[in-house]
Amino acid sequence: MEKTGPLQPATFLVLLALTGGDRHGYGIMQDVRKLDPAFELGPATLYTTIQRLLEGGWIKEVSGPESGERRRRYYRITREGNAVLQAELQRIDRKSTRLNSSHLGI
Repeated sequence: MEKTGPLQPATFLVLLALTGGDRHGYGIMQDVRKLDPAFELGPATLYTTIQRLLEGGWIKEVSGPESGERRRRYYRITREGNAVLQAELQRIDRKSTRLNSSHLGI
Protein backbone atom coordinates (compact mmCIF):
# COMPACT_ATOMS: atom_id res chain seq x y z
CA MET A 1 0.00 0.00 0.00
CA GLU A 2 1.51 3.26 -1.08
CA LYS A 3 0.79 6.57 0.64
CA THR A 4 -0.56 8.99 -1.95
CA GLY A 5 -1.83 11.80 0.28
CA PRO A 6 -3.08 12.46 3.76
CA LEU A 7 -3.99 9.32 5.65
CA GLN A 8 -7.65 8.56 6.25
CA PRO A 9 -8.60 9.23 9.90
CA ALA A 10 -9.17 5.54 10.70
CA THR A 11 -5.81 4.57 9.19
CA PHE A 12 -4.00 7.34 11.04
CA LEU A 13 -5.60 6.54 14.39
CA VAL A 14 -5.10 2.76 14.12
CA LEU A 15 -1.41 3.23 13.30
CA LEU A 16 -1.08 5.75 16.12
CA ALA A 17 -2.77 3.36 18.57
CA LEU A 18 -0.33 0.61 17.63
CA THR A 19 2.68 2.75 18.51
CA GLY A 20 1.77 1.97 22.12
CA GLY A 21 2.46 -1.73 21.57
CA ASP A 22 0.71 -4.81 20.28
CA ARG A 23 -3.07 -4.63 20.47
CA HIS A 24 -6.08 -6.76 19.60
CA GLY A 25 -9.03 -5.22 17.79
CA TYR A 26 -10.98 -4.16 20.85
CA GLY A 27 -7.83 -2.71 22.42
CA ILE A 28 -7.24 -0.68 19.26
CA MET A 29 -10.82 0.62 19.43
CA GLN A 30 -10.32 1.66 23.06
CA ASP A 31 -7.05 3.45 22.25
CA VAL A 32 -8.61 5.25 19.28
CA ARG A 33 -11.45 6.41 21.54
CA LYS A 34 -8.86 7.84 23.96
CA LEU A 35 -6.89 9.50 21.15
CA ASP A 36 -9.96 11.11 19.55
CA PRO A 37 -13.21 10.77 21.51
CA ALA A 38 -15.14 12.48 18.69
CA PHE A 39 -14.10 9.86 16.11
CA GLU A 40 -16.54 6.96 15.85
CA LEU A 41 -14.61 3.80 14.96
CA GLY A 42 -17.05 0.94 14.61
CA PRO A 43 -16.08 -2.72 14.19
CA ALA A 44 -16.68 -2.74 10.41
CA THR A 45 -14.44 0.27 9.83
CA LEU A 46 -11.82 -1.08 12.24
CA TYR A 47 -11.54 -4.51 10.63
CA THR A 48 -11.67 -3.12 7.07
CA THR A 49 -8.84 -0.76 8.04
CA ILE A 50 -6.88 -3.57 9.69
CA GLN A 51 -7.26 -5.73 6.58
CA ARG A 52 -5.98 -2.91 4.30
CA LEU A 53 -3.05 -2.24 6.65
CA LEU A 54 -2.15 -5.95 6.74
CA GLU A 55 -2.31 -6.20 2.95
CA GLY A 56 -0.17 -3.07 2.62
CA GLY A 57 2.45 -4.32 5.07
CA TRP A 58 1.93 -1.40 7.46
CA ILE A 59 0.91 -3.75 10.29
CA LYS A 60 1.35 -7.47 10.91
CA GLU A 61 -0.40 -10.08 12.98
CA VAL A 62 1.61 -11.30 15.98
CA SER A 63 1.21 -13.78 18.80
CA GLY A 64 -0.64 -12.42 21.79
CA PRO A 65 0.46 -12.75 25.38
CA GLU A 66 0.48 -16.26 26.84
CA SER A 67 -2.08 -15.19 29.42
CA GLY A 68 -4.34 -13.69 26.73
CA GLU A 69 -7.37 -15.14 25.07
CA ARG A 70 -6.18 -17.46 22.28
CA ARG A 71 -8.85 -16.48 19.75
CA ARG A 72 -7.92 -12.80 19.81
CA ARG A 73 -5.71 -11.59 17.02
CA TYR A 74 -2.98 -9.15 17.93
CA TYR A 75 -1.43 -6.59 15.62
CA ARG A 76 1.85 -4.69 15.54
CA ILE A 77 2.91 -1.70 13.47
CA THR A 78 5.73 -2.54 11.04
CA ARG A 79 8.77 -0.47 10.18
CA GLU A 80 7.03 0.62 6.97
CA GLY A 81 3.86 1.52 8.86
CA ASN A 82 5.85 3.53 11.37
CA ALA A 83 7.64 5.39 8.55
CA VAL A 84 4.27 6.27 6.98
CA LEU A 85 2.93 7.43 10.33
CA GLN A 86 6.01 9.58 10.99
CA ALA A 87 5.69 11.13 7.52
CA GLU A 88 2.04 11.92 8.23
CA LEU A 89 2.89 13.48 11.60
CA GLN A 90 5.53 15.64 9.90
CA ARG A 91 3.01 16.64 7.19
CA ILE A 92 0.51 17.67 9.89
CA ASP A 93 3.21 19.58 11.77
CA ARG A 94 4.28 21.49 8.63
CA LYS A 95 0.68 22.32 7.78
CA SER A 96 0.01 23.46 11.33
CA THR A 97 3.14 25.63 11.32
CA ARG A 98 2.13 27.22 8.01
CA LEU A 99 -1.42 27.84 9.22
CA ASN A 100 -0.23 29.34 12.49
CA SER A 101 2.31 31.54 10.72
CA SER A 102 -0.17 32.86 8.18
CA HIS A 103 -2.91 33.29 10.78
CA LEU A 104 -0.62 35.19 13.12
CA GLY A 105 0.91 37.27 10.34
CA ILE A 106 4.38 35.90 11.00
